[in-house]
Order: sequence, then structure tokens, then C-alpha cells
Amino acid sequence: MTGMDARFLGIADLVEVPSVAVVVDVMRAFTVAAWAFAQGAEKIVLAESLDEALALKARHPDWVALKDGPPAPGFDAVNSPGLLRSIDLGGRTVVQKTTAGTVGALAVKEAPLVLCAGFVVAEATARLLRMRKSDSVTYVVTGEDGQADEDLACAQYIARRATEAGAEVAEFLRRAAESRAAAELAEGVRQGVHPDDVALCLEVDRFPFAMVATLEGSLMVLRPRAMPSLTDEDPV
Repeated sequence: MTGMDARFLGIADLVEVPSVAVVVDVMRAFTVAAWAFAQGAEKIVLAESLDEALALKARHPDWVALKDGPPAPGFDAVNSPGLLRSIDLGGRTVVQKTTAGTVGALAVKEAPLVLCAGFVVAEATARLLRMRKSDSVTYVVTGEDGQADEDLACAQYIARRATEAGAEVAEFLRRAAESRAAAELAEGVRQGVHPDDVALCLEVDRFPFAMVATLEGSLMVLRPRAMPSLTDEDPV
């Protein structure tokens, strides 16, 4: 496979519009987004603020609004894959506002290609990058001002997979499992958490789709893009 220039930046480090951006939030925004699509959601609107999420919900009462932290008036769900997996979202639109993931995606909304990712869609994301033959990819490490090791590990793994089909994931998963975010979720430091959240965030390639965010009017909208069978290797 050909080389692919990869840059790993925090949200605050983005000084220009990248040609291709992969926005990574493992724990938990884009693991939750993937689960929402698996539960049947048609699309996810990435909200700029809690107020915007509530305003969108008010205009579209059938939409499902979710946020970080504990349950709150006006919101239907929280940003937890363990809690979301029991909700039927068939054909629904989800409005998502989180602390880091949605902020990162909106920071690169002008990029020609924006992918949102976690370990659960790692190979599908890498496969799409290979299919697009991207020369340069900017990985946006959203958590902890760009220092979240679970996000950096996942971004580095996807970058490796984009150029090396046989890349091993074990070391990247170990880093994510030992991250501060994983500890905070496991110890109940964060609110709106299910006991299975960390394990669900560390499932590799659970879903066979990438997640592509595009501007639709004034809204940044995330949709799944099914990828070819993950057992079929791309031609080199």
C-alpha cells in the first residue's frame, strides 16, 4: 500500500481546514454514534450547544436528543453506549451534543471529507481512507485538549490500518484501556454511565460501516456508510 501522511492534532491545534479529517472520540461520543446507527437511526445531527440541541428537539419533537452526563429535562438519552443499545431508534434522527467529540467534528466542518470514528468502526474507517487514496489525513484527537490517550491510540491504529492491512491492535487497545477516561468511566467519576461502557468502547470493528459527517444546510449531519466485507482485503 502507498504511504499516507498522518497528522495528529487536538481541536485547539487546528489552524487550517484539512483535506481529510478523522475525528476520534472513543469514550464515548462516536462509540455512541455507531451504536445509534446500529439501533436503526437514520442520521445524527451534531449540535453546537445544549441550547441548540434543545431547540432542534423543540422544532422536531420526534427527534432523539442526547448529551453527556446525567439525564436532563428535554433530553431523551445520555451519551452511553451501554444505555443506548436498548433503545429502538429505527428511522429516527438523533441530536448529539458532547463535551469533545461533537466539538471536534464541528471544528472541521468545512473539510471536504470528515469521518467520525472510534475502535468500533476502525477498520471500516481505514478502508474508506484506502478507497479514497487520501494522501494526507488529519486525525483530530478530541479528548483532554488533544492529550486523551484512548483517542490518540485509536487514531494511530486507524492510521496504521490505512496503510498496513495486518496491523495489530493489542497495544493500542491496552493504552485505551489504561487511559484516564477508561478509569473515570469504570470508577463512576462521570455521570450517565453504564457498567459496560468501557468494554463496548474497546470493541474493535464491531460495526461494518464508516461514519461520514457533512454539512446539510446549516447543520453538520453524520450518516453511516456501509463498507465492503471486512474479510475482503483491498487490492494493493
